[in-house]
This record gives sequence, structure tokens and C-alpha cells, in this order.
Amino acid sequence: MQTIPADISEKYSDILKKRAIPVSRHADYRKWLRYFLDFQNKYPLPESRSEQVRLFILKLREKNQSAVQQKQAAHALSLFFQSQPRNTHGSTSPQLQAASKSESVRQHQPVQPTAVQAESRLSDQDASSLVTPFPSRSHFNDWRCLKKSVSPEWDALIDELAAEIKTRHYSRKTLKAYADWCRNFQGYLKNKSPEGLSSGDVKTYLTHLAVKSKVSASTQNQAFNALLFLYRHIIKKDFGEHKDIPRAKQSRYVPVVLSRREIDAVIKHLEYPYSLVVKLLYGCGLRLFECVKLRVHNFNFDDGILTIQDGKGKKSRTVPLPQTLMPELMVQLETINKLHDDDLKSGYTGVFLDDQLEKKYPKAAKDFIWQWFFPQQSLTFVAVTKEKRRYHLNERAVQEALYEAVRRAKLTKRVTSHTFRHSFATHLLHANYDIRTIQTLLGHSDVRTTMIYTHCIPSKTLKEAKSPLDF
Repeated sequence: MQTIPADISEKYSDILKKRAIPVSRHADYRKWLRYFLDFQNKYPLPESRSEQVRLFILKLREKNQSAVQQKQAAHALSLFFQSQPRNTHGSTSPQLQAASKSESVRQHQPVQPTAVQAESRLSDQDASSLVTPFPSRSHFNDWRCLKKSVSPEWDALIDELAAEIKTRHYSRKTLKAYADWCRNFQGYLKNKSPEGLSSGDVKTYLTHLAVKSKVSASTQNQAFNALLFLYRHIIKKDFGEHKDIPRAKQSRYVPVVLSRREIDAVIKHLEYPYSLVVKLLYGCGLRLFECVKLRVHNFNFDDGILTIQDGKGKKSRTVPLPQTLMPELMVQLETINKLHDDDLKSGYTGVFLDDQLEKKYPKAAKDFIWQWFFPQQSLTFVAVTKEKRRYHLNERAVQEALYEAVRRAKLTKRVTSHTFRHSFATHLLHANYDIRTIQTLLGHSDVRTTMIYTHCIPSKTLKEAKSPLDF
């Protein structure tokens, strides 16, 4: 671990005292500084201090550090930069960089960070609020499960798995989940050659998950489906029946539903744009990824209709727009229009488009109708093509803002972004909407999936059966 040079340590102690940081937290702040010096030594970083902080926070996120820890680390670095002189380019002094490298315990080959380089509009004083890095657009290559391992045979197998899933147009989440389980399977078998795999290996592994790891029923089913896909479509071997494998009983899930009072209490503690996102989640029954991926052309304000394209399972549907949200939606549309004009003036390349859409429509990325309805704050610089692109609002940023709002609202229920979709369906049932209409609005393929919401409302049936003629 990187140690802090004496002169830097002395200045950092002074700034901690000057900023009235509690003594009990000094050790934590120094820990983040040591981590950063080590990170600075391992990776080639840009000159911008705020960009260095962003990349460091992204690395902490990859290490599963909590949002509170990320925020504390960002604040620790902001104080560190305040204690250090700046050169004419705004970067850390050369003396500090030389001291950082001289303190290294081991020699490291320069490695490019996995995150894309992004333009930052934040000052050093704003660094403490930078806890939501921009998502990577490297098309799965930065995912750990798809990186090279010690077994070239398994690496080729995972590459073939990824190609097969992309060919079938399965979602990114499916690819990541299946590849993760195959990597876990590889580790459990200690890199056993794929040619020697048998149905007995599957049975042993699934039994291990159920008996030793004690995973949930849904986790067992996901692992089962991932290995089934691997055997059936990749290695073309017999998977076996596996009826005798211990399986956890699938419990009946009853969704958490909020009242209107509780929903209003949460929205009250949300700021823009998260408040509008949550209002659409509840008002239209959207999934979180469906909401953040909305584009301008999905809104039909004249007819009051919202079109969700490429939803779960690549299905599309339409839902009515809440009339009470029309003023806010129109203001958001004007905001996007102004942002789009500013982007075009600054050499903007366009938004990210899915698959081969940009090749089919070369000008679509810059067209206003294709812009994100909830755009990311800053442009993303794509190092490979030297382009400035814009990504949509990060799902995790919404989740973290929602978590804080629920905490401040002091609700007694476990609330996630999907809770508002549950509330949408349940409140429609309360309003006597028929189950098939709700199924269509939610985009469910099977009405049995929608029927789960009938468990969320009290029964109003009469005890004594009567003929309709007697009503």
C-alpha cells in the first residue's frame, strides 16, 4: 500500500484541522489518500483533478465500496488537492507525482483505466459530490467475467457464449449473469477442460450451491438456466435431468406497495431530475431501465401517449401520460432542446444509439428526436473514436437518490425503484380496472404474472353466491 510522503502528510494534517474534520475520521481520510496515491501510481491519469477523482471513485465502485464511503473518499481528495499547489495546467505538482512513484512498493506496467474518459464540468470544491461515475461504453469488454483468465479454453468458451447471446439479442444483464455463472462454474471445477465436462459436474455444482452455499431458489434457478444454456448451445453436451438435486422451495412473493401518501412523501425529498423520474415510474408503471432510456420521440404530447420501445424481452407497449405531469414534461422537453443546441455548438457527435441503428441512419445521433429525455449531465469522451457522446441518466444514480429520499421520509417499508411499478398496478386494481388492461399496461406476456397484484388488495367478494339475474 502506498505511504504518504512526510511533507504531504504534514500539509494534509493541517487542512484536516483547518476544515474541522473530527479526529475520529482522520484515519479514514488518510486511508483514502493512500489508496489514491497507489491508484495514481498504477494508472496513467489525466491532468484534470476532478477527472482524477472521478476515475478513482469509479475504481472504488468496482471494488464494491458503499456510496457513503465513495462520498467520504471524494471529500478526502478534495481536501488533499486544496493542500497542494497547482501547476499552470491545473494538475498535481510534479514533485508530488515523483514522490508518489518513488514510494511504490512494486513496479507496475501502465494499465489503461477500464472507464472511458469523460468531460467534467465540476470544480475541485464539487469533487465531494461526485459519487456517480459515468457508465462504461466498452461493450462488455470491461466486465470481469469476460476478461481473460488462466485458462485459454474457458476464455474461448466464454467468448463463444457472449457471441451466442448477442446473436439472440438477449439483454446485457442476461449476458453478464450467464457469463458470471459460467466463470463460477469454472472456478468450482478448478479450470477443468471444457472437453471433459459432463452432466455429473453440473449436478455436483448445483448441489454445492443448494447445500453448502445455501443460495435462494431464484439464484439456483438462474445458475441452472445459465449452465443449461452453456451445455445446450455452446459445448453441445448432455445436460441431464437433475431431478434429484436439492432445490429450495420457491416462496410466493407479495410485492411491496406504497400508498399515495407514502409516494408523495418520497417524491417530496427528491430533487430534479430524480423527482420526475420517480413520478413517471409510478404514473406510467415503468421499469427503471425503461424510464432512463426514454428518448424524445417516445412522447406523443398531442395524444397523451408514451411509447416504451425495447422493454423487457424486447417488447414494446404504450401507456397514457399522466395529465398532471404535462407541465413538468414540457419544461423538461425545453431543457433538453436547449442542451441539444449547446451540444451541437460544442462539437457534439451525438447520443449513443443501439446496435446498428447509427449505420442505418447516420444523422440520427444528432437529431433532436433521438436525444435522451433524461440525459447524463456531462459528455462522455470515447477514446477510440475521439468523439464526444452523451449517455442517459445512470440507473444507479436514481437508486441512490431514491434510497436517500426514502430514508428521509422515514418509511417503514423496503422501497426500491420497482416498488412504484407495483404501486401503479395495485392502485389500478383498487380503481376497478380489469386485470387484462393492467397486463397490457405493464407489458406482461402472461396474465399470471399480473395476477400477483391481486394479493395486495383486500377481497371484496360477497360470502353468499348469487345469480347475476338477482343483482
